[in-house]
Amino acid sequence: MVAKRGAAVSLAMHYSSIAHVIGVLLVVTGSSMSLPIACSLYYQEADLYPLFYSAFITLGCGVPLLYFFRKHNELDIRDGFFIAVSGWVFVSAFSAIPYMLHGSIPSFTDAFFEMISGYTTTGATILTDIEALPHGLLFWRSQTHLLGGMGFLTLAILFLPHGMGGLRLFRAESSPGQVITKEKFKPRNRDTMVRLWWIYIGLNVTQIILLCLGGMDLFDSLCTAFGTVSTSGYSPKNGSIGHYNSAYFDWIITLFMFLGGLSFVLIYQLLKGDTKALKINTEFYWYIGILFFFCGAVTLILWYSGTYSNIIDSLRFGTFQVMSLLTTTGFGTADYEQWPHSAQMLLYIVCFVGACAGSTTSGIKIVHYVIICKYMYASIRKIFFQPMAVISIRLNGRTIDDNIISLALCYFIINILMIFVGGFVMTLTDNMDITTAMSAVISSLMNIGPGFGDVGPSENFAFISNTGKWFLSWNMLVGRLEMFSALVIFYPTFWKK
Repeated sequence: MVAKRGAAVSLAMHYSSIAHVIGVLLVVTGSSMSLPIACSLYYQEADLYPLFYSAFITLGCGVPLLYFFRKHNELDIRDGFFIAVSGWVFVSAFSAIPYMLHGSIPSFTDAFFEMISGYTTTGATILTDIEALPHGLLFWRSQTHLLGGMGFLTLAILFLPHGMGGLRLFRAESSPGQVITKEKFKPRNRDTMVRLWWIYIGLNVTQIILLCLGGMDLFDSLCTAFGTVSTSGYSPKNGSIGHYNSAYFDWIITLFMFLGGLSFVLIYQLLKGDTKALKINTEFYWYIGILFFFCGAVTLILWYSGTYSNIIDSLRFGTFQVMSLLTTTGFGTADYEQWPHSAQMLLYIVCFVGACAGSTTSGIKIVHYVIICKYMYASIRKIFFQPMAVISIRLNGRTIDDNIISLALCYFIINILMIFVGGFVMTLTDNMDITTAMSAVISSLMNIGPGFGDVGPSENFAFISNTGKWFLSWNMLVGRLEMFSALVIFYPTFWKK
């Protein structure tokens, strides 16, 4: 009896810690609205008071949680997983308030969809006229990419007290790929997060400068950079990047989408001059190889089919779109549904790939394909050619154990299963055609944004029912947390002591 009472007390103390972290998230969210407020003041538009009141409401809910639950215990792994799911929901819900108060997105479902799409770096939108939004709300929309690109919980860790269990929050939000590659910066989590964010902000600032040098105004440069390095895809223009019709902008954005798809650990090591880390990084070479293959194939198809009159334009548009979908960014410079079907098929395949583990991208990730392909090769070799041999699978110069192989296989299978189940659900809830239903789920689960069919690059998600939007919002969250963190909370034994 005593043990049960102790367990109950421990559980209550954990809820206090959870409430404290949620308070931190809301305070960070409310405080971050100061930049859109400043933007609204500069442009003197009608979104000032909606943003100001929203910041007041968000801070008004977050500060009491910080104060009344300031006595907290260290988080355990269950708390970390619960916060990883509920934290994104709370932040997205409060971030939707400015749009509802302003009236530009009066429906909570639509506003929540737009915000969780922003924070999860999906980039799917319900807006039919993006440019009709005032500048403050447009900036807030793009700023969700900046905050969500590195993972909102990694930002919250910077503000948590030492010893509260930031490692467990980081583990809950980290991808299986980061577990597989065993990448890390520093022993202390706060040091790790500071370095992550410095690299992330540095890439954003560099891109903003380069875009401004090319003639893009500062506001558009900020919004575009926020959507590029975070591999998210919200643009302040209805025509996305195609609006500018500039080869310079296309190549600059392509470069930073590529960098956003790299492991930030690898970028950090290269900045320190550690070239050995690049030489042994298996995933990097696969990343380059996959990009060369798909960019080259799509370019040749566009050229030979006469879609573009010369090889340079074919390379420019083909490379941009492959990079955009492979890194799950979702920017567009052309309506690729007007391209030859063979090119569309390659783009469809690219949607299943994703970039490197430890990057801002989502998707299945290249490291899982590396392991699965090596496992298949080793299995065939062992079964048919060397049945007595002990064949090890190596990644980054290290032998990986069977548990890691099982994790990669499991992660891949769950992704594919969820796509088919999700496609079936969307055909039931919205009576969609198969192409649109499957593509809507793929674009949400892989956090890509645009897809094919009625959710293609020239369309949006506004026509989908409320039930469908909530289902796709859940898929965005599952995809951003890379499956296990979002799904494990439904496992009964997870809640047992």
